[in-house]
Amino acid sequence: MTSFKPRRLFLSSLLAAMGLAVPLAPAWAQPFPSKPVRIVIGFPPGGGIDIVARTIAPKLSEALGQPVIIDNKPGVAGVLGTNLVAKAPADGHTIFFGTTGNISINPVFMPNLPFNMDKDFTPLMLVASLPFLVYAHPSVPVKNLTELVAYAKSNPGKINFYSSGNGGLPHLTGELLNNVAGIQTVHIAYKGSAPGMNDLIGGQVQLGYDTVAIGLQHIKTGRLRALATTGPKRLAILPDVPSTSEFASGLEAVNWYGMVVPAGTPRDVILRLNREITKVLEMPDIKEKLVSQGIDPAANSPEEFGEFMKSEAAKWARVIRAANIKPDS
Repeated sequence: MTSFKPRRLFLSSLLAAMGLAVPLAPAWAQPFPSKPVRIVIGFPPGGGIDIVARTIAPKLSEALGQPVIIDNKPGVAGVLGTNLVAKAPADGHTIFFGTTGNISINPVFMPNLPFNMDKDFTPLMLVASLPFLVYAHPSVPVKNLTELVAYAKSNPGKINFYSSGNGGLPHLTGELLNNVAGIQTVHIAYKGSAPGMNDLIGGQVQLGYDTVAIGLQHIKTGRLRALATTGPKRLAILPDVPSTSEFASGLEAVNWYGMVVPAGTPRDVILRLNREITKVLEMPDIKEKLVSQGIDPAANSPEEFGEFMKSEAAKWARVIRAANIKPDS
C-alpha cells in the first residue's frame, strides 16, 4: 500500500516543476511563537517604558513558551526603533513598544519619517498609562494650579518650564496649559528628563511636567512641590495632590505606553499576544509593582487601541499647531 505522504510529495514536486507554487498543507505551518519574541523600545535602558517591559517580560515568556527579549534601540526620539520594527517580518515575533510621543506625536510632528504609522503598523494594545505631575520649585509662591495661573498672568514670560525634549509630551503638556489657561510660560528643552529635573531642583527653572517616579522623592523631602497630576483622577500614592480636571476641562495629559506590530501580522497572532499580555498585566504582583511607581496597567483591544492612537494624534496635533512648535533643525 502506497502511503499518502510520498504521493503528496511527488505531486508537490510535479507541480513545482510545472511552475505552480502550492503550499503542502496548512498544518505544516509553524505554530506561534516558533522563536524568541523581541520587544523593541526606542529609548535606552532604565526609563519608565523599559521598566514596564522588563517587569512583564518574564511572565510573558512563561505564557508563550519562548524567551521574550527587550531590545533597546534609542535614537531620534524613538524613530530608529520604530523604523526597525516597521521593516521587520510581520509574524508577531517583533513588537514595537512605544510611548505617546513615538506612536501618536512623532507622525504629526516630524516630517519625512521613514515609515507610515497608519500603513506600516497594526495596533496591538495599550499597556499602561501614567499621568505627569506638575512640579514647581518652592520659590514659586503657588500651591495649586489656580494660584499658578494667577501668578503666571501677573508675570507673563517670566516663568520657565523644562521638558525632556522639543515636541515631546512633557513639552506639549506645558503648551496645553498655556493654551487652555491663557498664560505665557517659557519652554526650555533639555536632553532628557534628568538634567531638567536637576535644574528644577536647583531653581534654574520654575516648573516641570514629568513622571511621578522621577520626582516623588523630592516631593517627600520638600525640595519640590506637586501642584497637580495631569490625569483624570488623583493618584493613590499622592491622594492629596488634585487632578488638573478639578481645575478646568481640557487639561488632561496622560503619557501612555502601547504596542504595535508590523502591518500584515496574522489576526490570530495579534489576538494571542493581546490575550497573554493582558493576563500578565492583571496578575496581582505585576499590577502592584507598576502601581507603586505611578504606572497604571491599562490593557485594551487592538481596535480600541487603534481608535485611541488616532484621537491622541489629533489632540496633540492641535496643540502643536496652536503653539507653532517646529522640529529641531
